[in-house]
Amino acid sequence: MIILVHFVRKYSLILVLFSLISCSKSNSDSSVNDNNDNTTSLRLMTYNIHHANPPSKPNVIDIDAIAEVIREQNVDLVALQEVDVHTIRSGQDLHQAKALADKLGMEYYFAKAFDYSGGYYGNAVLSKMPILDSLRIPLPTMEGLNAEDRVYAGVKVNYAGHEIYFGSIHLDYKFKENNLAQTKMMLTGLDKIPGNHLIAGDFNVEENSETISLLDQYFTRSCLPNCQPTIPVDNPEKAIDFIFFKPDHLVNSYTNKVIDEKYASDHLPVVAELQLIKK
Repeated sequence: MIILVHFVRKYSLILVLFSLISCSKSNSDSSVNDNNDNTTSLRLMTYNIHHANPPSKPNVIDIDAIAEVIREQNVDLVALQEVDVHTIRSGQDLHQAKALADKLGMEYYFAKAFDYSGGYYGNAVLSKMPILDSLRIPLPTMEGLNAEDRVYAGVKVNYAGHEIYFGSIHLDYKFKENNLAQTKMMLTGLDKIPGNHLIAGDFNVEENSETISLLDQYFTRSCLPNCQPTIPVDNPEKAIDFIFFKPDHLVNSYTNKVIDEKYASDHLPVVAELQLIKK
């Protein structure tokens, strides 16, 4: 089931063009032309925030630390995972997605994966652009498996003349077959909404998995050909946090960077900069 929700929160918006990183990757060129009047830069982040709990401080919730990580990267769209809303664990008066949006002057959409600790647990998206609509795709656990339900949380925005769907996903970590099944459910849901899709999140599997191989058939991964590891934050060994986009003709070139931030969460955030072709 897909649920569309129309957002009425509006903020004033300043769109900022960013200089691109010289080591960018492209299907046809290894560098980005900063002077190309036909393109404009869009910066994306995916960040598993560990419910804003710094791993070095087990009983602390530090929303300000997460906000500062996002602020420093000056991103346009952020996919968040492991977000608490009104939970006993994080504070029943705290809506983490709203708090981050308020601190950063962005809009937000939160989608619940399941009830947790007197509140809700799920994914969120932050956006500098006005959120035109939101998209929730439930990703339940396969029958007979003891695992958590998951959810795809997406928003529709308009950028450089393109209507873009940007979604946050957090897949099962226990069972590879469930992880793959949840991915297929997401793809089935997105297939009903043709358009420009950007997906970011904690996929809980590595590049050589069936899940990532399947997604690579439909999308371009921003860290191709080599993805830097994102966990653990100290001496990271595995890349499980990714950003994907399609169609290819939307993007002229792109860069990908893992941010070396060890305090705020147990995952390193990933930032991709896409050079979009203007309409």
